[in-house]
Amino acid sequence: MSHTAIDKVLFEAASAIRARSYSPYSNFAVGAAILADDGQVYAGCNIENAAFPQGNCAEASAISAMIAAGAKRIKRIYVVGNGAAPVTPCGGCRQRIREFADLDIEIISHGVDGEPLICTLEHLLPHSFGPEYLSR
Repeated sequence: MSHTAIDKVLFEAASAIRARSYSPYSNFAVGAAILADDGQVYAGCNIENAAFPQGNCAEASAISAMIAAGAKRIKRIYVVGNGAAPVTPCGGCRQRIREFADLDIEIISHGVDGEPLICTLEHLLPHSFGPEYLSR
């Protein structure tokens, strides 16, 4: 499947799950969809909480769904949010993605009123620390 075709599938999955976002405090709904190493698509949305640090980002929710299903690696990820500016993963989610992805994967960040931005993980998280630095 071409990047164009898979990106359409990922965009649709991220957009559909974004509609289920629980974001009553920020009103900033985000959806994320992952193409995993098992060929399946896993999606997640942001979930806010009145105690703000207790919420989940869409990327973290999608990663949790991927791991719970038994997949191990992210092959591509699409993030969709409000506005025209690309909605890039926060710093914490960049590190979460790093745990399960190679540095050369592409992350598509899209504000639904604008154009998508395609960057590699290495571009979004340069000089990163990953699991290979730890002895196993």
